[in-house]
Amino acid sequence: MIPNDFPSYRGKMEYFCLGCQERFDIGALHYTCPKCGGVFLLEDDWFDSLAENPPVYWKSLFDKRAASKNTPLRGIFRFYELMAPILEPQDIVYLGEGNTPIIEASPALSKILGVPMAFKNDGQNPSASFKDRGMACAFSYLKHLVRANGWDQVLTVCASTGDTSAAAALYAAYVGPPITSVVILPQGKVTPQQLAQPLGSGAVVLEVPGVFDDCMKVVEHLADNYRVALLNSKNAWRILGQESYAFEVAQWYDWDTYRKAVFVPIGNAGNVTAVMSGFLKLKRLGIIPSLPRIFGVQSAHADPVYRYYAQDPAGRSFEPVKVQPSAAQAAMIGNPVSFPRVRHFAEQYEKIGGPGSFQVVQVEEQAIVEGMLLANRHGHISCTQGGECVAGLLRARELGLIEPSETAILDATAHSLKFIGFQDMYFNDAFPAEYGVKADKSLVNKPELVITADEKERLSPEEYTVAAAEKVVARLGLAGK
Repeated sequence: MIPNDFPSYRGKMEYFCLGCQERFDIGALHYTCPKCGGVFLLEDDWFDSLAENPPVYWKSLFDKRAASKNTPLRGIFRFYELMAPILEPQDIVYLGEGNTPIIEASPALSKILGVPMAFKNDGQNPSASFKDRGMACAFSYLKHLVRANGWDQVLTVCASTGDTSAAAALYAAYVGPPITSVVILPQGKVTPQQLAQPLGSGAVVLEVPGVFDDCMKVVEHLADNYRVALLNSKNAWRILGQESYAFEVAQWYDWDTYRKAVFVPIGNAGNVTAVMSGFLKLKRLGIIPSLPRIFGVQSAHADPVYRYYAQDPAGRSFEPVKVQPSAAQAAMIGNPVSFPRVRHFAEQYEKIGGPGSFQVVQVEEQAIVEGMLLANRHGHISCTQGGECVAGLLRARELGLIEPSETAILDATAHSLKFIGFQDMYFNDAFPAEYGVKADKSLVNKPELVITADEKERLSPEEYTVAAAEKVVARLGLAGK
């Protein structure tokens, strides 16, 4: 039964190759162009017909849906017409993704940063990262294909530094047969917390030596030669789901994106692609009057996109880089799959927004870890990628690229607890040399033992309570009543 308030609009979606410009039907699973090997975008050929309704109509509709109790419209698909308007309500997968909060920086943190700032806490998605936005769309499309084709077995596969595997395994476990999940991880390069997630969801977890780029090559070979559903950001349906981040940012600010600057860690470049694409769609329909500025951020240990845009525009060429270890583990990718999409949308973005509307800044590892600590010491729940955005904001301010009158919205891509090991390494000054991170003692925080086990053993329960309390009093300098 179709809910009464489910959208009636259906689009005409096609794969569009950024390499040879060919178009392909969405009835088959495509990841790269069968003609030239280029990456795809998904486009709705009837999108411009949405402009028959004025911007005020769309603003009102999306605001109304924000309070919907209709399951298919509760998450990212409240922006249904803008994303994948070929899905039926019974195909849409909703696990609570989207609607993540935008939290303004405390006055003290804003003063330090010198710019009004807010974190969008995407670590409050179901698997604790932004990847759930893309997985909700990708799995909804898979359900659509299963129903349309009567498939009895679908094996999903992804390469991951942690977050993608957690999201893929979670959504596969929820949807269930005929969909099953396999994840391929770089051995020893995933945090224990992230490794626990796909294991807990029942996925088959396979490890290979190397880094993410090595895992991605294995997954690409599988997708090219075997019947598997690839779930990395090479999957264009993933990109569509992640556009919801941009829609939510605009909606939170009442569709006024003037003097806003959005900072996004680049990694495999899927998220920054989706964010640009999302804002461009809103601008195309007149829902937002102007484009916010986009700042991509990369660590100096994995910075191919930064290096590309640092070149003279007349002679730019893209070259993958060999990555070094990075605390921003999810961004430690030397050959991002979505780079052609970044280049495509950045050109469109600058045509409309003007020079400087899209930029990439490079930051050091020390600044990434200390950016995370700075945010969390002021009440946020930032992961290392969120710390990378803090470092990017500070670097942009240092370079004079952002003004105090702008509001910066920073992408905290995952929950801080996923990357808590990096905090522990910092507090113990135990980063391996290749990270180039040394602890600042003023930022180190460790537990302090109040009373020893031997002392407790010697004292009666009453004496122990008094002795421990007196040590607490001495440590804190408490005054009596």
